[in-house]
Amino acid sequence: MDLILWRHADAEDGFPDKGRKLTAKGVKQAERMAEWLNGRLPEDTRILVSPAVRAQQTAKALGKPFFTEPAVDTGADVTAVLQAAGWPEAKGAVLVVGHQPTLGRVAAFLLAGAEADWSIKKSGVWWFSNRTRQDESQTVLRLAMVPEML
Repeated sequence: MDLILWRHADAEDGFPDKGRKLTAKGVKQAERMAEWLNGRLPEDTRILVSPAVRAQQTAKALGKPFFTEPAVDTGADVTAVLQAAGWPEAKGAVLVVGHQPTLGRVAAFLLAGAEADWSIKKSGVWWFSNRTRQDESQTVLRLAMVPEML
């Protein structure tokens, strides 16, 4: 299984938190990352998106159908995100469009085995694979990408 974590792009400040929209910079970040992802995502990738406006706008840049998933909303916990994605048993690829600090905590848990406050930059993508080698499950970081590197 592949698990791709995509943090929403740059958003305006304000309240209510879930209603915050992308800034002009955020729209450009989302478009650049979406273009890059579209050339790499497997055709059957399942896309789970937080109900928050900024995450919805980020995902819409892909131009692909997605599922709004409350389990990856603001304030979600690591277990909820991994369960929603089906990690590590699901087949194929799952893209989760969500928030900090949750996505950074998911990344830390996958790579270090414990939650920690790791930071994923705005519109950044971390791509993980799970594989079995000699009857042992392994998590592999395939890439970490930010819009500034595109």
